[in-house]
Amino acid sequence: MTLARTGGLAFEVDDALRGAMMLGWLEADGIRPEPLAEAFALERDAVCARLRARYGDRPPVDVPGVAECRSMFHRLGVDPTKTRPSSEALLRRVLQGKGLPTIHPVVDVCNLASLEHQFSIGLYDRDLVRNSVFARIGRSGEGYDGIRKGHVNLSDRPLLADDDGPFGAPTSDSARTQVTAGTTAVLVVVFSPADSRSDELSAMLERLADLLARFCGATVRTVHARQ
Repeated sequence: MTLARTGGLAFEVDDALRGAMMLGWLEADGIRPEPLAEAFALERDAVCARLRARYGDRPPVDVPGVAECRSMFHRLGVDPTKTRPSSEALLRRVLQGKGLPTIHPVVDVCNLASLEHQFSIGLYDRDLVRNSVFARIGRSGEGYDGIRKGHVNLSDRPLLADDDGPFGAPTSDSARTQVTAGTTAVLVVVFSPADSRSDELSAMLERLADLLARFCGATVRTVHARQ
């Protein structure tokens, strides 16, 4: 599949994050509100079964990508044993035989890609992101209301901010920009360890674009990666 790469949001990455994190992101519109097709459930369940068969009797850290993501969290000042990467949390569910949760079509396809590649992702309603995006370290007192959570403290933690302030992080996203039933355009951000190979991040973005196109009717407008 050929991805369209045209303009899109302006991103700025603070020097404080370089050497610890590499960002990839895509923007897509034309999201359909319909439930996911049965074909997605078959693909999802096959991935989960494959992971359980290969790693079900081993600790999660043996799965490629888990140790690297934990190391990224440590370098960013976040203890991954207390605040677990979302990708690892999904993996642990699957290895315990619980499968992936059913939340929202776009959330569900992004969770599948995150599970497969073991990169944490942020998913946002593109129409609720105000102008440019800044990836930086949180200032004293910064935070937001998280999705299905109370206040999320982002002081001295990596975050994404727009003109209205912080809206996303590798640990927990904000309620302000969350995807809802009325969402038709999305911004998906991949938080990759800086020492990951660029082709691994590209493969993750390609997988996200493919899943969004096939199962959510999305048209991917822009794809970028930056260290």
